[in-house]
Amino acid sequence: MRAVVRDVYGGPEVLALAEAEPPAPADDEVQIRVRAVAVSTGDVLLLHGEPRAVRLAFGLRRPKGRVIGRDVAGEVAAVGSAVTGFRVGDAVYGEADQGGFAELVTVPERFVASRPASVDAVHAAAVVVSGTTALQGLRLAGLVPGQHVLVNGASGGVGGFAVQLAKAMGAEVTGVCRGSKAEYVRAIGADRVIDYEAEDFTANEGRYDVVFDLVADHPLGRVRRSLARRGTLVLSSGRGGRVLGPIGRMAAASVVSPFVPQRLRTLAARRSGDDLAELARRIDAGEVRPVVDEVFPLDRAADAVARLESGAVRGKVVIEV
Repeated sequence: MRAVVRDVYGGPEVLALAEAEPPAPADDEVQIRVRAVAVSTGDVLLLHGEPRAVRLAFGLRRPKGRVIGRDVAGEVAAVGSAVTGFRVGDAVYGEADQGGFAELVTVPERFVASRPASVDAVHAAAVVVSGTTALQGLRLAGLVPGQHVLVNGASGGVGGFAVQLAKAMGAEVTGVCRGSKAEYVRAIGADRVIDYEAEDFTANEGRYDVVFDLVADHPLGRVRRSLARRGTLVLSSGRGGRVLGPIGRMAAASVVSPFVPQRLRTLAARRSGDDLAELARRIDAGEVRPVVDEVFPLDRAADAVARLESGAVRGKVVIEV
């Protein structure tokens, strides 16, 4: 099969199209013929081997896995002997443990779901990691209708789904983004948009019931001041040092949380076929719309990664296989 491989840590320049052995499914796995794979921030970080702490698991000097990519959509090409929910030819999407920048990938059955019927494979791939992260973050916040939610990083992949899902759940939504992306964030459902270059959302003391922070560009104390007295802060990813990334900030939030009236929660998103099934239902019901910024062919995977790294993306970048 064709696959995009890398043998060292680095930027898009280390990626190359090559021939690779197709992976055979284990007993509990589905082999997916990949039609599209989205590029996520996690893929880019793993490509660079940052934060450096991830190299303890993925290879200290060079990456253990040659092929990156988690968000895949396509059709079932083969199934393991213990798989009962899918048959060859079924249209599916799922979250791989890397390996998605290729024509074939294997994924455990429990992390696979039927694709939304109302979108193509390109738009389905755009949902996988970002959609499940947004859904799990809002669930962790305990969001209820009528609450005021702020999404910091509203124009990105996770942020875009968080805005739409929060609206679908009955919230009033404020999105924080660069001013040039404000119209996009309004178009996907935000009631109010804050241009972070012109306004500091943390100045709105006690305003928000939920802050879903995907950027981590303000001190924890200032973000807390923007929360209502019994509000909830959900931290997911964001900036940090080259060694630990956002882990230090998340650890600090966990230490502080028992001693303050607000709930400070850290999100470690997990793979879930059940969540993908829920997202498919919401997409087919018209509650959520996957937004694709640009589509690249497999042999231009490096350009797709560079596009995401540019910071100009609205929604998701997808590779069509």
